[in-house]
Amino acid sequence: MFSMKEHLMVDSLEEGYDLLIKNKNNIILGGSSFLRLGNKNINLGIDLSNLDLDYIREDEENIEIGPMTTLRTLETNSILKTNFNGVVSRSVEEIVGIQLRAVATIGGTVGSKYGFSDLITALMTLDTYVELYKGGIISLEEHMSREKVEKDIVVKIIIKKDNRKSYFTAMRNSKSDYAILNCGVSKTENNYKIVVGARPGRAITNIIANDELLDNNLKEKINELIEKIKFGTNMRGSKEYRKLIAKVLVERAIKKLEIL
Repeated sequence: MFSMKEHLMVDSLEEGYDLLIKNKNNIILGGSSFLRLGNKNINLGIDLSNLDLDYIREDEENIEIGPMTTLRTLETNSILKTNFNGVVSRSVEEIVGIQLRAVATIGGTVGSKYGFSDLITALMTLDTYVELYKGGIISLEEHMSREKVEKDIVVKIIIKKDNRKSYFTAMRNSKSDYAILNCGVSKTENNYKIVVGARPGRAITNIIANDELLDNNLKEKINELIEKIKFGTNMRGSKEYRKLIAKVLVERAIKKLEIL
């Protein structure tokens, strides 16, 4: 569980950022749904709810998602359901229950870099970027790979509309449980992008050229790829079990893309 000394709704991102860096125990609040998973003593919880950051917009080139947009909105939004084979919406539809998805936010998930996140795995199959208040626009892969960075605020998530096909799948002990392992695969004209998450570490990506899969046995290529990925053990599964599951999920996702 967590404790919070003070809660404040700010009137601007500038105010929120100034307060964030003022004390190491000040944090930005998303939906606060996953804070209970850890033990934190929070000095100040900075609430962005008044800043109109709950939106999903699109133009000819991009889909932009505000950080206060809930997982439930991602699940039901028509823009996300009709782009990339609905991979973003599909990735969140089995996360715990509607009550949690109605308060958990994309900004809270991406900003916290949750290793168990289904959503992050799906987003990483796409050409996705994170706009930070001070750090500017960086790729989601770069954001996830940074181990030690200055405090910042997620301003928006940007997905490039490049007409790729994408598919997400996960293995769970039960429908509403956290994933033992999740996997996303996308296909462009030139390559496959394969993402494996809940290892139980953060999602990681690998790119394979289309002709590599055509010129080699699919199972052999997947086995070669999975052997390079580091898996771990926790209460939901062993590293050996996760490695076996990963081979099945990746093959399943690639074959699914072929018929979409």
